Amino acid sequence: MTAAQADLARARPTSLREFPEMPEGLTLDVPRVEDGAAIWRIARDSGTLDLNSSYSYLLWCRDFAATSAVARRAGDGEPAGFITGYVRPSRPRTLVVWQVAVDRPHRGRGLAAALLEGLVTRIARESGNGTGINTIDTVETTVTPGNTASNRLFASFAERHHAPVEREVLFRGGMFPEPGHDPEVLHRIGPLAL
Repeated sequence: MTAAQADLARARPTSLREFPEMPEGLTLDVPRVEDGAAIWRIARDSGTLDLNSSYSYLLWCRDFAATSAVARRAGDGEPAGFITGYVRPSRPRTLVVWQVAVDRPHRGRGLAAALLEGLVTRIARESGNGTGINTIDTVETTVTPGNTASNRLFASFAERHHAPVEREVLFRGGMFPEPGHDPEVLHRIGPLAL
């Protein structure tokens, strides 16, 4: 991470007006290393995400904080949800969303959509300000066919931004080492008008 990316990772939104879709009692923030354990727990408890090692979530919060976000609870500041992403090296105008999860007590309030909107808005706002992040115009993610919530999340994001969606199987189920893994369908949303 460059010094500029580290500065961006430490930046905090100045008001909730910047992210009007955040549910009451929650604020959008960039993840910190000390959030890694809570993010790992939320991913584990989601019931749908492939769980990575706890170490990987700590690294993610260190190295990809500028392209990720957490929703913090008022009062204790603990993560209530998260979204992790990165700028695709071979396509620097593409944000790849790795995982999105919301802690059980905060589900059904539009938090996943607010996290996605807030992250894309923040990256678009900060791009070109010495962060090393280019203006993004495409969002990519992979979703298994049976993950209804994520399929709806990304379809509604595309609809709100009047952006086309291309879908294709990126990784067939048989490519994964564990038996029974569903295929991962790539959703390419864009171009976005931000």
